[in-house]
Amino acid sequence: MSRIGRMPITVPQGVTITIDGNLVSVKGPKGELSRVIHPDMILELDGGVLNVKRPTEEKNHRALHGLSRTLINNMVVGVTQGFTKTLEIAGVGYRAAKSGTKLNLTLGFSHPVEVEPPKGLTIDVPAPNKIIVSGIDKEAVGALAAKIRGYREPEPYKGKGVKYEGEVVRRKVGKAGGKGKK
Repeated sequence: MSRIGRMPITVPQGVTITIDGNLVSVKGPKGELSRVIHPDMILELDGGVLNVKRPTEEKNHRALHGLSRTLINNMVVGVTQGFTKTLEIAGVGYRAAKSGTKLNLTLGFSHPVEVEPPKGLTIDVPAPNKIIVSGIDKEAVGALAAKIRGYREPEPYKGKGVKYEGEVVRRKVGKAGGKGKK
């Protein structure tokens, strides 16, 4: 049995889960999320507990068991607490600013980079070198953070670029100073 898949999902106060075939909708204080779960997975909702079960012990069903449970649990956590990703900018002249809902990035290009957040996501800039992406959909928050990081990934020689908070950039040693070649 899957260690993650067999764990029950406790539904907190103020959250309602509706199951319509293989469509799961979760509504909570922060918003509403819907997702289509694989039709083979069996969802049982009794009281404040949701259990995800698999029909057989086939490899495909075992793989989908934990995935389905995690996706539904992330929806429940998203509508109650939400998700955030924090990005840090390092480099001389590299900075972020917010104008309206758009994020303006100065990353050493000949032009500023503008990022418009999708519906349901918010971008905060508490400092010129810090960006906070937040929302209720974990997948969308991670995708937007990865998109922002992708504009200028941290490089290994000086560590300049956009990185996740807590990410360790493996540094490389530069040239040895031209020894041996004339």
